[in-house]
Amino acid sequence: MTLNGWLQIALYCVLVLALVKPLGWYMTRVFNGERTILSPILGPIERGLYRISGTSETDEQHWTTYTVAMLLFSLASFVALYALQRVQGVLPFNPSELAGVPPVLAFNTAVSFVTNTNWQNYGGESTMSYLTQMAGLSVQNFVSAATGIAIAIALIRAFSRKSVKTLGNFWVDMVRSTLYVLLPICVVGTLVLVWQGVPQNLDAYTAATTLEGAQQTIAQGPVASQMMIKHLGTNGGGFFNANAAHPFESPTALTNLIHMIAIFAIGAALTNVFGRMVGNQRQGWAIFAAMATLFLAGVVVCYWAEATGNPLVHALGVEGGNLEGKETRFGIAVSALFAVITTAASCGAVIAMHDSFTALGGMVPLVNMMLGEIVIGGVGAGLYGMLLFVVVSIFVAGLMVGRTPEYLGKKIEAKEVKMAMLALLVLPLSMLGFTAVAVVLETGVASMANAGPHGFSEALYAYVSGTANNGSAFGGLTGNTPWYNITIGLAMLIGRFLMIVPVLAMAGSLVEKKTVPESAGTFPTTGPLFVGLLIGVVLIMGGLEFFPALALGPIVEHLAMIQGQTF
Repeated sequence: MTLNGWLQIALYCVLVLALVKPLGWYMTRVFNGERTILSPILGPIERGLYRISGTSETDEQHWTTYTVAMLLFSLASFVALYALQRVQGVLPFNPSELAGVPPVLAFNTAVSFVTNTNWQNYGGESTMSYLTQMAGLSVQNFVSAATGIAIAIALIRAFSRKSVKTLGNFWVDMVRSTLYVLLPICVVGTLVLVWQGVPQNLDAYTAATTLEGAQQTIAQGPVASQMMIKHLGTNGGGFFNANAAHPFESPTALTNLIHMIAIFAIGAALTNVFGRMVGNQRQGWAIFAAMATLFLAGVVVCYWAEATGNPLVHALGVEGGNLEGKETRFGIAVSALFAVITTAASCGAVIAMHDSFTALGGMVPLVNMMLGEIVIGGVGAGLYGMLLFVVVSIFVAGLMVGRTPEYLGKKIEAKEVKMAMLALLVLPLSMLGFTAVAVVLETGVASMANAGPHGFSEALYAYVSGTANNGSAFGGLTGNTPWYNITIGLAMLIGRFLMIVPVLAMAGSLVEKKTVPESAGTFPTTGPLFVGLLIGVVLIMGGLEFFPALALGPIVEHLAMIQGQTF
């Protein structure tokens, strides 16, 4: 570990922190339907979209209607993206004449992008036409992220409103997320990326002759426009197979910094939106503090593990940190930071191959995803995931003091706790259940490049990443097989929708409740005591759910490495 590495990490944290309040203020005005600087330009477009779709910003929905609208939109998105992939071979904007995507892979990819997972069992430049990349994958990068933001806003309204039956309008929330938040930032960000050297064209791939006389095909295309929304929407679906490690996706240190800031920007700002909409910004800062503490703990462990290096390599007389699989242009510190960011924020973009991390360094991304990616988290998903833990924490606090728990004046009762626990427990059920089956079936084991604990970690990581809607992977697992395409696709659906539906059911119950005034017995939810309780509940629940799986993988592998063993 070096001073320069810590300074880079500190600079990143300061820049993200500086965005929380201004972006949170702007987004609050957007979702409250207030005038913004972009209203004169985008207002007519917004109203035109409502007229076309037969809705209005004044039409509000019960939680069941809101949920059905979200599910039907996601289903339509899946069908459209699946069909586009299958027939891309006969459609335009396909200069490389790529054939249609095989059925099972098309299923996995369509589910992946609709659920904001962006797991990629394919090489983008060798599988997807420009039309599929633009009209299929990039579009889903926008609308799947907008869906996550909409769910978070609906849950915020459940806490901020009282004695009503509606949570807002899904179509309005999604349109505003796209028009006023995602699209403007992406337009500016894309132009900056092009300035920095990221390609943005519709040209055919370039055939080049190397200095040795060999022939090389240099892939290009509409890259910059996909890169910006890929990171801002915490999607992770790269244009190239190497993802953000490809020099066309991230050619300079500045583009890499832009990518990293974009990943956390909206997720961090949504905590401020929460505080503003419930009428107490300190509530948002308390949640942000819990997220930031968990994030910094993960960064410290991952950076230490990677900077310390592999004892097996040290035994050969080679000192230094673990550079295997790292993006050497940016160093160990930034590679470790990027790994923690992407797995904390539901973004599978990679700058380092997690399979090449040390055992404990690779465990940090795994833990981040196992917790439901609440450490800042994906756009929307991070906030509503953390609010589930808030509900559980308040319930625990109520049991400790012997009174009905309440949060922001809303009594937390049996229904809310049941819905919160249902949403949280579906994650380990999918992650550990699919892994258990995969490691005992030949069809699952055959795709693992390593034996022993590391092979187990490869399969575990795949299902954790799919269920957590992250999309990153241990590179040692061959995922493009019928077994993994189908089962990881199912894991992605479970992790997305079997979590969202209980969240909205809980929101529907909360929004109808009256607000009770604070009293001397009200548990404080803005100070260090609450932040500590929240972190404790997250870690205890995570440990109880996942420690046996972690002990079988990274921890055993780390102990084996210390003893001079490998797998």
